[in-house]
Amino acid sequence: MSTTTVIAPKVKTALPGPNAKRVVAGDEKYISPSYTRSYPMVAKQGRGVVVTDVDGNEFLDFSAGIAVTSTGHCHPQVVAAIQKQANELIHMSGTDFYYESMVTLAERLSKIAPMPGPHKVYYGNSGTEAIECALKLARYHTKRQNVIAFYGAFHGRTMGALSLTASKPQQKRRFAPLVPGVTHVRFPDVYRYAGSEDPQSFALGCARFLEDTLFRTTLPPEEVAAIFMEPVQGEGGYVVAPNVFLQELRRICDRHGILLVADEIQSGTGRTGKWWAIEHAGVQPDILCIAKGIASGMPLGVTVSKAEIMDWVPGSHASTFGGNPVCVAAALATLDVIEREGLLANATEVGNHMLKRMADWPTKHRLVGDVRGRGLMIGVEVVKDKKTKEFAAAERDRIVQAAFERGVLFLGCGPSTIRIAPPLIVTKAEADTALDVLDDSLSVIEKGAGR
Repeated sequence: MSTTTVIAPKVKTALPGPNAKRVVAGDEKYISPSYTRSYPMVAKQGRGVVVTDVDGNEFLDFSAGIAVTSTGHCHPQVVAAIQKQANELIHMSGTDFYYESMVTLAERLSKIAPMPGPHKVYYGNSGTEAIECALKLARYHTKRQNVIAFYGAFHGRTMGALSLTASKPQQKRRFAPLVPGVTHVRFPDVYRYAGSEDPQSFALGCARFLEDTLFRTTLPPEEVAAIFMEPVQGEGGYVVAPNVFLQELRRICDRHGILLVADEIQSGTGRTGKWWAIEHAGVQPDILCIAKGIASGMPLGVTVSKAEIMDWVPGSHASTFGGNPVCVAAALATLDVIEREGLLANATEVGNHMLKRMADWPTKHRLVGDVRGRGLMIGVEVVKDKKTKEFAAAERDRIVQAAFERGVLFLGCGPSTIRIAPPLIVTKAEADTALDVLDDSLSVIEKGAGR
């Protein structure tokens, strides 16, 4: 399945190497300090699941550029589609003119959308733009002003999306006032909060809190435009929403005329073994937000809604670069590759293989509190104490650093979770190599060796 035969990292220099040090020094001089770099990886080339840095070190990429390079780095079919389109037309602005490929991609997305059609499609450049579109559309269509989102959610960093986000205080610090009308409620993080309560009952209670408490006390349901949710919280810690929770949200929305918005920016495009993570629960959203893996690394955000919902008039919302023909060509090639190479099935098979292998890690490893996920969206929660479930952010970061030094790229998410999100083309052999490194890194940090 992989586009490369290399399944083992090759670290040739101390990290960072001399060229990497030079680039990092320049970055510190010129680049915004707001970026959240985890370790000094300076990428130069990528093929399949392998990324080579500027010093010739080869890493297995189990971050996929934050779950973006779904077909692997520089998949030949995606590269060919980009090159062909760039040689024909790069830009004309789909806001004011027409591209046939925008229609072609919309047709493809309509066929795999998790809710029945007909559908309408809006193109932007990123996940946060897809959310901004959904927020404005929900208010426009329903003529209601309020929205509900969840603690732990990450929906983006532009002001509307940031107002929905609730995963880390630093993301909001010194940016107030934010967009008004947003109410946050508890997400069913079963591992951390259910305690002795039955997990299904706890999850159901989180959903029913809306009607049992919120709508009865402070927020009139007839003034709620939409509920925004991630079927698997990304930055919140790769927390999987129980099926019963999503199903109850759907029933609540139906009873009160509220739109259900599925943020599938990180969990979609096959990452969980289905096109969209919400499909695991058999739930149909009203609006679907897509980005990250849809174009294998090219910037594209997509908002898909039921056709009757996207009823705004010209001038209500637009994007100069959204639906750029080069990005759309990459997206069409990405969908082709996922279908032709059976990557949905591969995500399920390899993901299940990894989950099975890590099933005993909470018992085996002192620092591992939980292993959870679906498909190739897996989180390993690192804790100081398994009874109190106290976060272990510093230890998590040291584990990620140790893995980097051993040639495998992971990223953190949530307060103290290691995210595992390789390209969908990853093989079991590559997965085993990466897990060997992570297993070893955990053991080293647990022993206090530091490296």
